[in-house]
Amino acid sequence: MSELMAPALAGAAAGLGVAVPVGAMGVLLVQEGMRDRRDAVAAASAVAVVDLAYAAVATALGPLVAAALSGVEAWVRLVSAGVLMVIAVRGLWGARRSVEAAPPRPGGAGGGAARTFARFAALTLVNPTTALYFAALTTAQGAALDGPGAGGLFVAGVFVASLCWQQLLVAAAGFAGARISPGVRAWTFRVGFGLVALYAVKVAVPLP
Repeated sequence: MSELMAPALAGAAAGLGVAVPVGAMGVLLVQEGMRDRRDAVAAASAVAVVDLAYAAVATALGPLVAAALSGVEAWVRLVSAGVLMVIAVRGLWGARRSVEAAPPRPGGAGGGAARTFARFAALTLVNPTTALYFAALTTAQGAALDGPGAGGLFVAGVFVASLCWQQLLVAAAGFAGARISPGVRAWTFRVGFGLVALYAVKVAVPLP
């Protein structure tokens, strides 16, 4: 039993390690949680699914993932930064509207849970940090993840931990968003999209 628990717990720790630090995606998830519960659940699920996919690929391929991204990592970061900056600018522009208006959504209009899922999955996919994180981690784990059993339990642990954290994040945002005034809520969006712009600059530097 302990042999089964070890890779699952290692995966859970790895999932929390990549999910808990609130970066640009965390800010966008919080804002989605303050707008619409159903869309926020879809967005959080999308981030967790991408974490699952990256963990699975990294567990299967390990060093090959890091090698494949090493030559183009700077350009992938630049594309990611450009996407985040567009989101930030559109969000800040939309936040200039009346505080009674619906808050701006990342990347444009909503379109329901399915489109929200696709949008957040795409935003998470263009960030190479997650892939490199899992590639480095699984390479370091080495023989401990040999075999489909241990690798599968590790990936499952990543997914469960990431999903639980992302859902907790949007649930807390929804709880808080329903209890603050429209004016304060509007300022949270201004500050949030401002942070996204700062993250975009951080991701882009140094330039390729």
